[in-house]
Amino acid sequence: DQLPAPISSSRASARRGRAGRAPASSSPCPRRSIRDLIIMGESKWMGKRWEEMDTDVLVKIFKELNLVELSPVSQVCRLWRLACSDPLIWGTLDFGLLKSNFIQTRASPYIWVDDRSDKRLAKILRVAMAISRGNVNCMIFHYNLYMKDEHLHYISQRSPNLKRLVMPAWNRISRAGICQAIERWGELESLTMPTIGHPPYIMEGLANSCKNFKELKIMGSFDLLFASAVTTYLPKLKVLSLRCSKVTMGALQCVLNSLEHLEVLNISHCLLFEMATNGRRQVIHELDNKALERASRLREFHHCQSRQCVACQRMMLDEGILRWYRYEDWFWRRDEVRSLDLKDYGRLFGAQCEMLTSVD
Repeated sequence: DQLPAPISSSRASARRGRAGRAPASSSPCPRRSIRDLIIMGESKWMGKRWEEMDTDVLVKIFKELNLVELSPVSQVCRLWRLACSDPLIWGTLDFGLLKSNFIQTRASPYIWVDDRSDKRLAKILRVAMAISRGNVNCMIFHYNLYMKDEHLHYISQRSPNLKRLVMPAWNRISRAGICQAIERWGELESLTMPTIGHPPYIMEGLANSCKNFKELKIMGSFDLLFASAVTTYLPKLKVLSLRCSKVTMGALQCVLNSLEHLEVLNISHCLLFEMATNGRRQVIHELDNKALERASRLREFHHCQSRQCVACQRMMLDEGILRWYRYEDWFWRRDEVRSLDLKDYGRLFGAQCEMLTSVD
């Protein structure tokens, strides 16, 4: 396909979770320009033309580039294009800095997105999918990136080997749209998703299409209906994170009692509650012995409902539905479960790309 135009413990342990920390500050090496990187590669292969350079050397060089820089480089020659699409470069495509220009509305889908934002996202996806050539294994989107069915359809067609998807915003995605995407992602193993009104259909879709699925993270609220859908359709789930979510005790008990293959559970900073006999919501600050005993069978159990914890204080202030925009940019990316923590943003779509990918 023709490329688009370039872009301008051994025993189970119950641990008290922490609010999460910003990535440790470091002093990275000065960023090399494309010209410097090419010169570096040439110095190792003197006497050879650029199109004859060893692919391993090219991949090592191109790993230093971001999406904006890779776009023109991939069009130099066939060898360079193949090197630019190497899986070592495209293991994770992190769009965690890319956000929609939106306004909240009162009617469904409760979000209005500027047309330029949609066009910008489409343009970026065209370039990324064209260069990566189906080699993206993990894709991460910001909680304020509201894509449409058309965007999701484009991604799912061109990333058949996707194993992990982090997509916290589904406002503008239809039931048919997400189901069609999941059918194409047969290798999907991990999903980070928001609360949805009717969870059984998505859990059933994962069960039918993604035979190796093992990790689920929910951002929002988790009630008995959601828990029942998970335990019914994903009985072999190994990792579940409900970090910073509003969780009913009935849902938690359902998970602990029914998911026999569960190894890791994270309820750090969750607002746990149950309905009292008078019909009022009662917040639970400490788990009872029965819940703790069942959780002790897990390989990892992360929990924190402390009045002194910053993240728990934020959950109380926001009444269980965290307003992520009020807090640090990195806060939503953290997770006490190592395999779910998003760490830093990586090189492919850093701050420089966020500034340069404008739409005329």
